[in-house]
Amino acid sequence: MKREIVVTSDGSSTIHLPDWNENYHSTHGAIQESKHVFIAKGFDEIELSEISILEIGFGTGLNCFITYLEALKNNKSINYVGVEAYPVTEEEVVKLNYVHKLNVSNKHDFFKKMHNCSWEERHAISSHFFLTKRKQFFKEITDKNQFNLVYFDAFGAEHQPELWTVSIFKKMYEALKLNGILVTYSAKGSVRRAMQDVGFSVERIEGPPGKREMLRAIKV
Repeated sequence: MKREIVVTSDGSSTIHLPDWNENYHSTHGAIQESKHVFIAKGFDEIELSEISILEIGFGTGLNCFITYLEALKNNKSINYVGVEAYPVTEEEVVKLNYVHKLNVSNKHDFFKKMHNCSWEERHAISSHFFLTKRKQFFKEITDKNQFNLVYFDAFGAEHQPELWTVSIFKKMYEALKLNGILVTYSAKGSVRRAMQDVGFSVERIEGPPGKREMLRAIKV
């Protein structure tokens, strides 16, 4: 499927899929969305010094990169697992402007290392940040009680409804530790019900710029 780099409203880039008219991040601001949905409403809710995170849709690596920056500020150690069936290319990575827009030119090497490290292996990207990238379909995930936090950043249900089903959220529930949190930009009623069906306690909370609500689910 054709992919092209576009700029969102906050000046940060994302990848656009013209065949679906779909984007990897919100057109209202890629960085703004990531900071709100996954950091403010997810990462900041975990009161632990060591956090294990599963990202569903590693994509451009933006969520991973911002998590690294936040972990540095808060002196946290991170075990990060990113799942992606269709990795971005090296040519696409060099066109992403996150290092510049986040004003962290001294972290450019981390962003490169994050993308260049091999798949299916655990890498010490820094002394407190460990990254494993797994090239697999979400239905193939079999982790049990491993994570404190899930970033659910799959493409929208209108394009890939099979990613927002009871069977997928059952895998997310099983992958999380007790009291673990799942956050996603979606606020669809069908998504909320699928989460509840597998045992999550789900709340609608304030969404990122351009979106009124989003969902946060807790394993109880």
